[in-house]
Amino acid sequence: MDRTVMILGASGGFGSAAAAAFTAAGWQVARYRRGSDMKAAATGARLIVNAMNPPNYHDWARQVPAITAAVMAAARASGARVMIPGNVYVFGAQPGPWSEGTPHRPVSRKGQIRAEMEARWRDSGLPVTLLRAGDFVNPARRGLILDRVVLKNLAQGRITALGDPDAVRAHAYLPDLARAAVTLAGNPDLPTFADVPFPGHAFSVNELAAEIARQTGRQPTVRRFPWWTLKLASPVWELARELREMRYLFDLPHRLDGGQLARYAPGLRQTPFAEIVAGHLPAPMQRAA
Repeated sequence: MDRTVMILGASGGFGSAAAAAFTAAGWQVARYRRGSDMKAAATGARLIVNAMNPPNYHDWARQVPAITAAVMAAARASGARVMIPGNVYVFGAQPGPWSEGTPHRPVSRKGQIRAEMEARWRDSGLPVTLLRAGDFVNPARRGLILDRVVLKNLAQGRITALGDPDAVRAHAYLPDLARAAVTLAGNPDLPTFADVPFPGHAFSVNELAAEIARQTGRQPTVRRFPWWTLKLASPVWELARELREMRYLFDLPHRLDGGQLARYAPGLRQTPFAEIVAGHLPAPMQRAA
């Protein structure tokens, strides 16, 4: 039981990064097979990483509580601590920086669902680590919002801003976030409910464009995303409806406070912003750089 972690959603963004990081740190990694007996699968685990999330925001109101109930039952049966990758939806539109002490004041339906989920864990009495982060970034993991939308047309010299291009927003480089998860998992001094914000890198689209220009010598053009297209598609496309609800976050400057992480994972190394940006450059631009 000492060094075994069961990962739910091991094929997803955070789940796959966590599996790689725990493996590299010498843990025995068990990947949960969706649909199997979760309580039986968790037997012998010291930690359960709940990275399971309905894809594309599908049916959150029903699926998030169902997943939560199943993981709680597995945690009680196994005695394992649970780790959950948290997001920033619960804070709504409050000014930051956001910390473990920031009140939950969601302004979206998904934010309310996540706030209710976190409250259930906080009140459960089970040992839980909530590792909270902003937008995930990872050049090795295609399909994240940065490469799927923002940098989609970078090879043509264009960047797409989903909101105010000067709004500084929280981002988490997945390999760094996963290493933070491993470090926290090894800390015996965590409280029963540990809410640990991961500061990562906070940057705006214009700051991203400036770093790309510095590395390549070519200044990309920043254009606004045409949100009206999602409005037209919303009646027939669930993801379009769900994304529109979160539009406010792309105009809202925000960052996460790193004090709690420094307390429980001191000295954690973070990949430099320039290195992360370099990894996202298309091949022709990498050669130019």
